[in-house]
Amino acid sequence: MNVICFDLEGPISPQDNAYEVMGLIPRGYEIFEVISRYDDILTLEGRKNYEPGDTLSLIIPFLLYHEITERDIRRISDKARIVDGVPYVVSRLKELDWEPYIISTSYEQHALNIADRIGIPRENTYCTSLKLDKLREETNGLDFSSVEDVENILYHSLDDRKIKEILDRFFWKTLPKTGLRDIIRKVEVVGGGRKVSSLYKISEKTGKSLSEMIVVGDSITDSKMLSEVKSKGGISVVFNGNRFSIPYGNVGLASSDMRFILVIIWAYMCGGKESSLNAVREWEKNRDEFLKNPDQIPESLIPEDVRDFLKENLDKNFVHPYFHYLNGITKEKQERVVRIHSMVRSFVRGEAAKLG
Repeated sequence: MNVICFDLEGPISPQDNAYEVMGLIPRGYEIFEVISRYDDILTLEGRKNYEPGDTLSLIIPFLLYHEITERDIRRISDKARIVDGVPYVVSRLKELDWEPYIISTSYEQHALNIADRIGIPRENTYCTSLKLDKLREETNGLDFSSVEDVENILYHSLDDRKIKEILDRFFWKTLPKTGLRDIIRKVEVVGGGRKVSSLYKISEKTGKSLSEMIVVGDSITDSKMLSEVKSKGGISVVFNGNRFSIPYGNVGLASSDMRFILVIIWAYMCGGKESSLNAVREWEKNRDEFLKNPDQIPESLIPEDVRDFLKENLDKNFVHPYFHYLNGITKEKQERVVRIHSMVRSFVRGEAAKLG
C-alpha cells in the first residue's frame, strides 16, 4: 500500500469554498480578497503563531455578523465542481493499491462533502473543524459594531501597508475588547504547519515515512507540506500552482485534467522516486513530440489508460500536461514555470485563481 495526500481546493475542486460563502454577504468577495491578501502578508513576514490559511478563522466574525450558517456552507459546497479526471484518478489509485488522503484548510462541511463525492473516506480527510452554529449561540449579546465599521473601510481600494495597518488594529486590538477574538481562537485552521502535523499523523497511521509519500498542493497554505515531504525524500507535486508554492515542490504538473498525475504514479511503481523524477524530466524535454504521437511515448513513461485518454482527446478543449522538474531550478526557469502554471490555474479555477 502506498500513500498520496491531496490538498483539496485547487487540485481536487476549483472552488474556494470560503470565498464563495463570503459571497453570500454584501460585497463579501471584496472583503475576503483583502483578508486573503492580509494572510499572505502575515505569512511572508513570518508573523509568530500565524499559519498560512488562517484566513478561514479571520472571516468568522463576518460570517457570524451576517448570520451565515453551516447549512449555507454545505449548500455552497454542493455547487462545487470537481477538477476533470479526479474521480477517475481516485478510483484508479485504489485499484493500484494506493491510499488517497485529503489535507485541506477547508471547513469540514465542504471537505467531507467533496471527499464523499470523489470516494475518499471521511477518516482519510484532515480539515478545519467549524461548529459555526454553536459559535453563534456563544456570541449572543456580543457587540458586532466593530465588524460593521471595518467592513466599511475594506470596501475602499487599499495598498498592502494600509491593509496591514487596518487589519492589525482590528484583529489584534479591537476584537479582543469585544470577546470575538476568543471566538476566533476556537477555530484551528488546517494550514501551513498544521498540514505538516497532519502528514505525520498519516505517517503514524499508515506506517509510511514521508520519504515514501507523494503530496499534491498548489498554494501558500501547502508550502510547508510540500517542503517537508521534499526535504524528507518524498515527492512533492505542485499542481497548477502559484508563485508561493512552486519553489517548494520537486515536481510541477500543469493541466486541466488530474489524470496525468498517473504518469508520476506509474513511474513510481515501476522504479520508485528516481523513476518518477526521470519520467518528469523526459516529459519536460519531449512534450511536443509526445503530444504529436502518443503511441511513441515509452511504456515506462505513461500508463496505457492515460495514453488512450490522450489519443482520444488530443483535439479537445483541455490543457495538455506540462511537466517540470523543479529541483535546483534557476530563477529564470522558475519564472517560466510560474507563468505556465498561472495560465492553467486561471483556466481551471477562474476567479479563485487569484487567491493565495
